[in-house]
Amino acid sequence: MTETSDPETPALPAPLLVRTGGEREVLDAFLDFYRSTVTGKVRGLSDADARRRLVPSETTLAGLVKHLTLVERDWFPALLADGEPPLEAGRTGGWEVGPEESLDALVAAYEAACARSREVAAGLPLEHAVPHPEIGEISLRWIYVHVIEETARHTGHLDILREQTDGATGVTA
Repeated sequence: MTETSDPETPALPAPLLVRTGGEREVLDAFLDFYRSTVTGKVRGLSDADARRRLVPSETTLAGLVKHLTLVERDWFPALLADGEPPLEAGRTGGWEVGPEESLDALVAAYEAACARSREVAAGLPLEHAVPHPEIGEISLRWIYVHVIEETARHTGHLDILREQTDGATGVTA
């Protein structure tokens, strides 16, 4: 995710390393940066802390990870590889976390969904377009931008909830 040639110099986030890269490289770098920030924000938390409601809505740290897993599955493999309608349609968006779902399992599912998304996207040009059942035809480029926006927005929520949980701040909590 980050690189540096000097062990004494802090590593730069991937988006800063590709600031003159091609469009696909920039999109991948930003999305992967936010994906890794999601997992960093929940690293080291107990299941109880990850499930705790700190705001009036149903939003929890664990619920955000579960929701973002659904986002990855809906926008990349479901539409681009499987030809399926988004799984989130008609559902709650994955916010509810069952008592049997551990934070470790939720993070593993999120990481697996991200890996599958990368695999599906890598085989297609940015111009590749597919029908979406609610908004019409969309391109892989549009999907990238949408998932970056969604992941970044929820990373901000994770940021606030993590700080409320134990005071931890920063990209990797």
